[in-house]
Amino acid sequence: MSLACRPGCGACCIAPSISSLAKPAGEPCRHLDPELRCRLFGQPERPACCSGLQASTEMCGEDRQAALHWLADLEAMTRP
Repeated sequence: MSLACRPGCGACCIAPSISSLAKPAGEPCRHLDPELRCRLFGQPERPACCSGLQASTEMCGEDRQAALHWLADLEAMTRP
């Protein structure tokens, strides 16, 4: 189930690595603003892995902490 991003979350811009931006897992993306919103949202230079990611009940959970935990676990499970 797809849903809207939770304001003030940014979990998907922190927990996973983003190889095209040389962003390690667990560190905020350099394009994340102080309100935890992506500065590249809707821009052509936004990485495909980011624009393809859709908020979901499973991924986002009940709160920001649940989302950070779920995404960190996924990152660990898919690490080469």
